Amino acid sequence: MLSALRLAGKRLFYPGFDLHTRSRLRWLPKFFISGPVETLDAGCGNGALSYAAAKLGNHVTSISFCATDIERIKKYFSAFESSLNIHFETMNLYDLNKLDDGIFDQIICSETLEHIMNDRLIIKYFKRLLKPRGILHLCCPYALHPVCNIERFIPHQENGGHVRNGYTIESYKTLIEPEGFQIIEQFGVGSLSLVKCDALLRKLRHKFGDIASLPLFLFILPFLKFIDTGNPPIPFSLYIKAIKT
Repeated sequence: MLSALRLAGKRLFYPGFDLHTRSRLRWLPKFFISGPVETLDAGCGNGALSYAAAKLGNHVTSISFCATDIERIKKYFSAFESSLNIHFETMNLYDLNKLDDGIFDQIICSETLEHIMNDRLIIKYFKRLLKPRGILHLCCPYALHPVCNIERFIPHQENGGHVRNGYTIESYKTLIEPEGFQIIEQFGVGSLSLVKCDALLRKLRHKFGDIASLPLFLFILPFLKFIDTGNPPIPFSLYIKAIKT
């Protein structure tokens, strides 16, 4: 009974209380390929962007290194979204070399590369996995945003946290252009107002839990489309769409 109630609660508030996740779900799918294409969501989080891609008709392979997260997502989607074509799998991005070449039309990698030391190796894997003229969607923290500029706290090894501040357009180009990608679009996600609201909500959730934070979340929710302006001057995250050349 309790498990069913939890699933129902997730269904009601999906994709959750994280305002940045909601912002990415609002803006990024506008850049996705629609139709029955093969899509890899590399570092799927709670499955929000996999869900968006599947709603566009994609056949989605959704991976995360965390087995617990994958089991939780599978349980949710099997209960409420079983008609969508999504295959969830536990896999580390460093193991992508085990997959066949040229099997995906597009790859989504959102809020993941900043956790990976050898980001260039992962980009090499992405290129190999994409079909000719395949599309790579990257979204990571904007390195020049004051909240993301935390270099003094960044570890020198992977421990689940960020290993770099994020990326700029210049550092994206330095990373992906030598590997055979060309940026064709860019978009900023996460306005100053959204960042402030999310920080307040996150602080309340951390201290008192989600249930106690519900009134504030419900108060913010109707205003989110006004708070969450696209392409702000200093975005929290920077999205790029790149093509395999």
